Amino acid sequence: MPVSLNREALGVLHNQKNLLAFSGGSDSSALFHLLLEHRIPFDIAHVNYHTRQQSHTEARYAQTLAAAHHKTCFSKSVTLEAANFEHRARSVRYAFFHEVVRQHGYCNLITAHQLNDRLEWFLMQLSKGSGLYELVGMKPVEVRKHYTLVRPLLHLNSQTITHYLKQHNITYFMDESNDDMRLQRNYFRAHFATPLLQQYAEGIAKSFAFLDEDIATLVDEPSILHVNLLSYFILPNHRRSTLIAIDKTLKIRGCVMSLHEKNLLKTSDTLVVSRRYVVTIGRRYCFIAPYIKRTMSPSFKEQCRRLKIEPKLRGYLFGDAQSFECLKSLLL
Repeated sequence: MPVSLNREALGVLHNQKNLLAFSGGSDSSALFHLLLEHRIPFDIAHVNYHTRQQSHTEARYAQTLAAAHHKTCFSKSVTLEAANFEHRARSVRYAFFHEVVRQHGYCNLITAHQLNDRLEWFLMQLSKGSGLYELVGMKPVEVRKHYTLVRPLLHLNSQTITHYLKQHNITYFMDESNDDMRLQRNYFRAHFATPLLQQYAEGIAKSFAFLDEDIATLVDEPSILHVNLLSYFILPNHRRSTLIAIDKTLKIRGCVMSLHEKNLLKTSDTLVVSRRYVVTIGRRYCFIAPYIKRTMSPSFKEQCRRLKIEPKLRGYLFGDAQSFECLKSLLL
């Protein structure tokens, strides 16, 4: 399999302001140099979790490598509790990336997810009982609210990437936590994904390409509009498409629905997700907003009653007149 970046991703990255999530591992190190080869402009962002002796070495390497190629390196140092470390680390990492993107006006966030990551996700979702949208998971290009998430390596397996690194004598670091079989992703990688890709990498990559085409045809994704922190869209023809749009909107906000919450929304028209956001599905529109409890004026409550606005949505609307006026115009 040739070492080249995804065409769709390249089309998004050229002549744009890009930020690369850089860990110093094999995937992000290879991507750093492949972006240089394709003359893609970018800077990097690195998080030091202080979990290993070489963490400081990796952080210094990120700074040195960026300086050598005239790139800016944004760094964050954080120490997290061992409990639920992977989830906490991901939350901190992406919050940092989002902050850098917003503050410095980057158009795209580039991550080094590759084919092994995608297959691991696919197999884990398959084992949980998921639909096509959840199985496909990662895509080369995903438009978010304030930026576009780009994964240029999603068609390449780790073996191909490692060969590229050795061929070009590129420095990279190994993360010992990848060998910890207590982590579900590592277990699936070692026992299922890696053996499959060693024999069927080309076919698996083609299958994902077909799945991407199929889901674009099968899923009727509505246009999601935003007024401040209120998101809304016209209901598509199928409930499944509605749930996918809700899931996508919440992910943009950094909120991931649990499987239980997704199942509840199959039959319920109102749900508070993670105690943070209220989702309400009406006759024509779906509305998503922060879930806020507050004291409201009698006149406001009477307006909401007449318009049949979901009570759990009213707290947010009472504090945002612009969103309330938008919602009223849609319901009248």
